[in-house]
Parts: sequence; structure tokens; C-alpha cells
Amino acid sequence: MSKIKNIAAREIKDSRNNPTIEVKLETGKGSFIASVPSGKSTGKNEALELRDEDGIGVSLAIKNVNEIITPKLKGLYPKNQNEIDELMIKLDGTKNKSKLGANAILAVSMAVCRAGAASKKIPLYQHVADLAGILSPLSLPFAGFNILEGGVHANNDLEIQEFMIVPQKRTFRENLVLVNKIFQNLKEILVKNYGNEIKIGDEAGFAPQISKTEQALFLLKNAIGENQDVKIAIDCAASQFYNNGKYLLEDKEFTRTGLLDFYKDLAQRFHIIFIEDPFDQDDWEGFKEITKTLSPKITIVGDDLTTTNIKRIKEAYNKFACNGIILKLNQIGTVSETIEAAKLAKSFGWKTIVSHRSGETLDDFIADLAVGVEADFIKSGSPAKEERMVKYNRLLEIEDDLSKLK
Repeated sequence: MSKIKNIAAREIKDSRNNPTIEVKLETGKGSFIASVPSGKSTGKNEALELRDEDGIGVSLAIKNVNEIITPKLKGLYPKNQNEIDELMIKLDGTKNKSKLGANAILAVSMAVCRAGAASKKIPLYQHVADLAGILSPLSLPFAGFNILEGGVHANNDLEIQEFMIVPQKRTFRENLVLVNKIFQNLKEILVKNYGNEIKIGDEAGFAPQISKTEQALFLLKNAIGENQDVKIAIDCAASQFYNNGKYLLEDKEFTRTGLLDFYKDLAQRFHIIFIEDPFDQDDWEGFKEITKTLSPKITIVGDDLTTTNIKRIKEAYNKFACNGIILKLNQIGTVSETIEAAKLAKSFGWKTIVSHRSGETLDDFIADLAVGVEADFIKSGSPAKEERMVKYNRLLEIEDDLSKLK
């Protein structure tokens, strides 16, 4: 059984050209590399992404890996994911991983997970499933492709952050083919209506110069056409347009009740399958009301509300605040805690959605994670940039692997 020989961190750039961390972990089985993404629209309860005094660099986090974490992990068996993650959590000693940095800890945790899979001579997704205690045959999640963007991810006047299409065909390969067709349809519609200079958002979706949610949804509807195998999902990221008890949306002030009516109207007119973060991260009453009103037909998803955090997820369950959650590795900082969050949500009967971040890398870990924890959905942006497509291509590989087991 191979042990950890060395771990070394270095700086790389993410898809927004910001510094982030890459880790190389070495065992007798070889070298295992992992890199961490960074979010722009972040919840205040997320684990801390450690940056240097300039707010940009990651040299402190890199130093923490090389000088604090590595000496403690040398000689340990990477298959023992939970024990290693717990060791790093204790080594940090803070509630939000602010001493060592969630980015430092997570990069190591992901590399350990890859090495653990190799030590057992099984695929990463199967190793994740083993860690999650899942015995049933694995399958692929549906994908929410963010093909039209607003909010802080785009340079336009749309407050709603993501407008996703969710193809519902039998295989992931078929869904990817379908989304590429719809993506091209949307491009043609946008060029016809807004000219050739259509900007692209952080997650590779189109970011046209529009300001109304209804406009965006009609654009998607027109691009989808008569296809009945496609649903729509939206990430509102409402904390971004919340201020002093009011929601500032489309040049109007909405109360909680007014915003709920706004969403109810959209739900009646468009084939929406889930709504993510419809209210501010501390507006428990807003989440409770929309969940009571629109579920179970529409899944109400917590992201900034729940931040992949067991304590927040339990609170949301007790308050009937949502019936689905986003799972983001870097919101909590370890693979083990992310798996525990997924298990807890599934025990509640909730939908689970594994998600990328707006500042991504070429690491495809979340594809294996989504399959391994039996997530219902995965979000990795539009199929138009390499850092997004690497996740989708990995899912195609996994689908091929799983088909051979049938």
C-alpha cells in the first residue's frame, strides 16, 4: 500500500487570470495533481479562501501547504481520506479554515482523493462512491448548462446571474449534442437581434446587453424551440441585489412578497425545473415562503444559503427553507465534508447539484464527484471554453466506462 512521499504546491492561473493553487502529491503509485477554483459570487458563510495582503496572491496558502501540511501528511496512506481531511481541519483549528486557507486544504484533499483511488486501483468516481457508502450502480447526473449570463459574472444589466438549460435525454452524450445545437441557435438569435459583438460571461455563456429577466428567458425559449426534452433553470444569486430589506431588480424595489410574486409569474410561463438562491442568504422567511409555494414542482436550491455546510444545511431543513442544494468543494474546503453534505441532503430527499465556480481551472474532479455522490445535476457552465468542457468530457468518459458494466 503506497504512502504519501511528498506534497508540493505552486501558483497557477484560473480562467479569470487570477492566481490559484495547484498541488502535486507523490506516492509509490505516481504523481497526482489537483487545483482549486475561485468564486466571484460568494456566500458570507463559505470557508475562507486565503489570499495575500494584496487580496490577489496565494503565496501564503502555498507556504501553508509546503511548510505546515506536507510535513504532517508524509507517510500517511492516501486511501484514508476522512482521517487525512480531519487532520488538516484540526491543523487549521478555525471554524472557516482561515488559518491555512480552504484553498490550501482543498487542493491537498483533492490530490489525496486521486491518490487514494489509484492505491485501490479503481476510478476516482468509484472511490468517491465508496467514501460516500454508495452501493447501488452509478449513473450520470443531468447538467445545467449556463448559456446566458448576468449578475457579477457578466458585463450587462441583468441582475439574475445564470440562465441554464437542462436537457433531459437518456444519455449525457445526447444531452451534450442537444445543448450545442441550442447554444448555436441562441448565438444566431443574439447576432440577429444585437449584432456580432456578443460578449461572453465568466462561465462561457453569452452576456448580451439586455436588462430584463423575461427577455433572457424568451431568448432561451426561442433557442430551445419545440424541443420538449429541455427544461430551464435559473440562479438568481439574490444576495447580490439585496440591500436593507429590499431587492433591487430591473430598476424596481421589491419586497419579499413582491419578489415571490415575480418568481411565481416566471414559473407559470416558462418550463423552470429549479430556482437557485431566489432570496438573500439570510432571508430564511423568503426561502421558506417560495419553497412552500412552488415546490415540489420546482426545486428551490440553496447555495449562498447553505454553502455546503452541514450546520447550514440542517438549519435549512428544520426551517423548510429549500429542497435542493448546491455542492461546491471550495465552499467547505475538503472532499470529506462535501461528501457528508451530499449524504445529508440526500437523506432529506433533496436534489443535489455539484457545481463549478466562475474562476475555474482545468481540473475535472467535480465530474467524478458528481457521479460518485449520485448527484441529480452538475453545473459547469457553457460548453464553450476549455475549463468548462474538461468536466463535460470527463463525464463522457465516465458514461462510456459505466456502459461497459451493464
